[in-house]
Amino acid sequence: MPETFDLIVRGGEVVNHAGRGLADVGVRGGKIAAVGDLSQASAGEVFDAKGLTVLPGVIDTQVHFREPGMEWKEDLETGSRAAVLGGVVAVFEMPNTEPNTTDPTTLEDKLARARGRMHCDHAFYIGGTHENAAFLGELERLPGCCGIKVFMGASTGTLLVQDDAGIEDVLRHVSRRAAFHSEDEYRLAERRPLARTGDWTSHYEVRDAQSAIQSTERLVRIAKGLGKRIHVLHVTTREEIAILAAHKDVASVEVTPQHLTLAGPEAYERLHGFAQMNPPIRGPEHREGLWDGIANGVADVIGSDHAPHTREEKARPYPASPSGMPGVQTLVPVMLTHVAEGRLSLERFVDLTSHGANRIFGLADKGRLAVGFDADLTIVDLKARRTISHEAMATRVGWTPFDGFEAKGWPMATVIRGRIVMRDDEVVAPHQGEPIRFLETLAS
Repeated sequence: MPETFDLIVRGGEVVNHAGRGLADVGVRGGKIAAVGDLSQASAGEVFDAKGLTVLPGVIDTQVHFREPGMEWKEDLETGSRAAVLGGVVAVFEMPNTEPNTTDPTTLEDKLARARGRMHCDHAFYIGGTHENAAFLGELERLPGCCGIKVFMGASTGTLLVQDDAGIEDVLRHVSRRAAFHSEDEYRLAERRPLARTGDWTSHYEVRDAQSAIQSTERLVRIAKGLGKRIHVLHVTTREEIAILAAHKDVASVEVTPQHLTLAGPEAYERLHGFAQMNPPIRGPEHREGLWDGIANGVADVIGSDHAPHTREEKARPYPASPSGMPGVQTLVPVMLTHVAEGRLSLERFVDLTSHGANRIFGLADKGRLAVGFDADLTIVDLKARRTISHEAMATRVGWTPFDGFEAKGWPMATVIRGRIVMRDDEVVAPHQGEPIRFLETLAS
């Protein structure tokens, strides 16, 4: 008797732990039940993937969806809509909302807001502060929490732990991998007078490379001394790549599509405030250093750092313009363009967007296209040629720094736990998102 499945994704090129090759993917009960030749099997639903490439579901481990408190910029519905339209199956959302996510009440509020509204699966960071450091060991184990996030340099929001004693206090109380925005607040404060009004090219002079380098040196020293795991978000300098390469026992590394694609001063001259983010877009030499970090395996994940602001906010003259840009919807096509242009292999793209998250964050059932894992798939057309545009963006702010970018590769479908959520640039099964589970908190 032939096997039966709920869904068969048939005839695509599958890219996973086994390499690349034509295969069918059979789904049963929201899990991957078979990968191989399923030509004799039947299913309640069949997705014809002939000519397409079937990847493990892309996970974006850094987004700011602005809810609660700043819903005019974004909310959990619009941000997650942008995610699934971009081929992203799951996101880790950041704590610098209003109020900050720093305790059980604010975490549960986000989980409640996500229920029945978010389109992708999700987990939320809890912000580490001087005030809650002693309780972080309990907070990081709450269901729906992806870990602790710490700002060492002031960015969007009010969370800040700038001193070594504060960082030590946070790390002493955590057992999971803690994530850090690594810029030295003391140096940033000294350099703020260097900002030239209306001149966005001064942004990466104010927040210079040394601000990031000395912060990351401090962070690694503290983590090594305490034997704690750290995740350094949006690394931007070639020197940090070298530092972190020497300390992979404790440190994992994120890079962003923006820092891999844009470079100053050209990006600031062309995009003005729309190129402004923290840490900054830097010069071409640092961009090449990040690509070296991808080539030599130092980089573990790619996160978009999706952090939208309105056009009106961005139009304010520097330094009154806020830092941050949308990115969750464009992560896949921008990075697939780098694949098409030979900067990284498709297998390395998969490692950075699914396997890496599974490995360093201990995802219980995501990040692998393998039997027994959630049936999360990002199905792409590597031959598609599309132009990214402001008008196609689902983010509430309606713009992208990649407007006019000629993408070589495009997400055609997003499958989450066996449900086709996005197909042909349309959300077809809305509001299906659920909290992500982690190996270190299964008993929570």
